[in-house]
Amino acid sequence: MLRQISPSYSFILGLEIKNEIGLLGKVTSAIGEAGGGIGAIDLLEVTRHKVVREIVIIARNELHAQQIVNAVEALSDVNVLYVRDRTFSIHWGGKIIVKSKVPLKTRDELSMAYTPGVARICKAIASDRRNVFYFTMKGHMIAVVTDGSAVLGLGNIGPEAALPVMEGKAILFKEFGDVDAFPVCLATQDTDEIISIVKAIAPNFGGINLEDIAAPRCFEIEARLREALDIPVFHDDQHGTAVVILAALINALKIVGKKMSDIKVVITGAGAAGMATAHFLHIAGVKNIICCDRAGAIYEGRKENMHIFKELLAKYTNPDKEKGTANKILQGADVYIGVSAPGAVSVEAIKTMAKDAVVFTLANPEPEVPPEEIYPYVRIVATGRSDYPNQINNVLAFPGIFKGALNCHARQINQEMKLAAAYAIANVIPEEELSEEYIIPSVFNKKVVKEVARAVSRAAWQTKVARKIRKTVSVIEEAD
Repeated sequence: MLRQISPSYSFILGLEIKNEIGLLGKVTSAIGEAGGGIGAIDLLEVTRHKVVREIVIIARNELHAQQIVNAVEALSDVNVLYVRDRTFSIHWGGKIIVKSKVPLKTRDELSMAYTPGVARICKAIASDRRNVFYFTMKGHMIAVVTDGSAVLGLGNIGPEAALPVMEGKAILFKEFGDVDAFPVCLATQDTDEIISIVKAIAPNFGGINLEDIAAPRCFEIEARLREALDIPVFHDDQHGTAVVILAALINALKIVGKKMSDIKVVITGAGAAGMATAHFLHIAGVKNIICCDRAGAIYEGRKENMHIFKELLAKYTNPDKEKGTANKILQGADVYIGVSAPGAVSVEAIKTMAKDAVVFTLANPEPEVPPEEIYPYVRIVATGRSDYPNQINNVLAFPGIFKGALNCHARQINQEMKLAAAYAIANVIPEEELSEEYIIPSVFNKKVVKEVARAVSRAAWQTKVARKIRKTVSVIEEAD
């Protein structure tokens, strides 16, 4: 079990302490003995008899936080005034707002921004609908669409409970890619209704980011929307994950000295992320990929726990039709990619992998196999967490991909654009700087979005899915 504390479980403890030398030390010792981390300590009030302080404390989970509070409450001469969850605090009132770009302080400004001036803009768009990209939010706005059926690791929790995640996604778009995004949480999980609604709202947006929609419905929804709309439709759980995994794998293979065409890759998880990753690695040149679900290895002709999308997957994976559990299939594998759940594979199975094995154990918050237990047996480990080296995080991909697509007014995001994104992410790290603990750039590396956007725009132009001519795209790229 993972023992790391996390800021997502941090809280502020308000304490009234007797004004006596040594009591603050007893409080901090109690917190430390309970396994908590200590952040800022603020002094709020001092009198002759008491001291009031706020202490930021970092825990592992909610139960651990309560254990820390209990430990402090057990101290004499210390009174717990309040406990304030910092994560809940930053979500209070929501995380996003709508803010005007233009001032409305005079009659002139009002007449230009709204009536009568706005009518001229409406007529310009009506005469040439391409103008909508220049004179409205469409040129820089993404819809983040979900039905709440597969939210994080929480499952089918519904649209209202999904809204904090979609707000968060909108923040990531803006903060990392300077792309505006608006959450759209739908009160339906009917495939036809979702498609109909997204088609109806599409005129407002320059792209559609599908999010947290359960498999296999997500595959059909994305495919049908891609066919129906002339703006990019991108299911991040599939393609964002696959792009960043490929980027990390490109650099990992440079370190271990292996080729895409020669490696055996085992994937646990045959949902959106697992199937998209398998397909993307296949396009990138990996010939031996084996996907495993709860019924074991997927192979052509298997009958148990199959659907049309797994049947299609089986046609280009598992060339030797290996059968059995993921633990069995891992023997001799060069790469393991976990996009499933804790316990999907064992440490003992990891030990049977090939020399210089690469393991991406990406379940979050608890990986498929504890990283600290496998470090002695493999060459490279990556996780989905920020508290280990080599974090595989979709935020490395989707802001830049959409920025590049919007910059050239792309009609779609095709495979060439996604491959360009993966190689752009990988190439942010100079080859001489690569190491076992540095195969993927930080999400805070400002070069990532710029390089990804440029590569995506270039690929869009080369594959003729961009509305803008290349000269215009180049000007925008240089400006960015």
